[in-house]
Amino acid sequence: MTVALMWEARAVAGRGAELLEWARARSAELTREPLRRELLRAPQDRVLVITWWAGGYGDELPELPEPDTGLVTRPVHRWRFESLGADGTADGAGGTDGSVG
Repeated sequence: MTVALMWEARAVAGRGAELLEWARARSAELTREPLRRELLRAPQDRVLVITWWAGGYGDELPELPEPDTGLVTRPVHRWRFESLGADGTADGAGGTDGSVG
């Protein structure tokens, strides 16, 4: 099974690049290497980090910490998803080999 962890934060106005660099550095310091890692940005100085891990939905997995409160406008939002594979099925019809599309 593959689990995706999503971490999203909104920087204080004008500090989006700083938050992106902070998130990039913290994601490189995780206690183990994910199967895949992706950093994204959006308007309003928002940063999203998605990491994919081999393991079960309830497994303990490394997560990014909270940034300093002076860097963000609100607490970080976090989500955890179980991958259904590239074709959206988890019943053995495909995409259940841990691949991430």
